[in-house]
Amino acid sequence: QVQLVESGGGLVQAGGSLRLSCAASRSIFSINVMGWYRQAPGKQRELVASITTRGVTEYADSVKGRFTISRDNAKNTVYLQMSLLKPEDTAVYYCNIGVTGSRTYWGQGTPVTVSS
Repeated sequence: QVQLVESGGGLVQAGGSLRLSCAASRSIFSINVMGWYRQAPGKQRELVASITTRGVTEYADSVKGRFTISRDNAKNTVYLQMSLLKPEDTAVYYCNIGVTGSRTYWGQGTPVTVSS
C-alpha cells in the first residue's frame, strides 16, 4: 500500500522556524505536483505551497516571503521550510502528492503550533 510519512511539526515560539518533511514510498510512481496544505480548527483546508516536477513553485499570499517549498525527486520527498512563524500559522499540515491520472495521496498530517 502507498505510504506518505510526514515529520518535523511541533511547538515553536512566534518568529521561530520549522522544517517539515514528507517522504513517499518507492511504490508511488509518476509523481507530478507536490504540495502542502493546512487546516486550522474551525477553518477550511487551504493550499499553502506547491511545486512542480521541474521546480516551479506557488505560495499562498499569507506565507510568501516566509515559507519555502522544495523537493528531492531522487528521494521522493517534499519539504516545507517555515520561517518567521506567526500564531496564525498554527494548524495541522498535510502533504499531498499528485500522480498521473489526477490521482492524489495524502500524508497523515503533522501539527504545528506557534505560540505568541
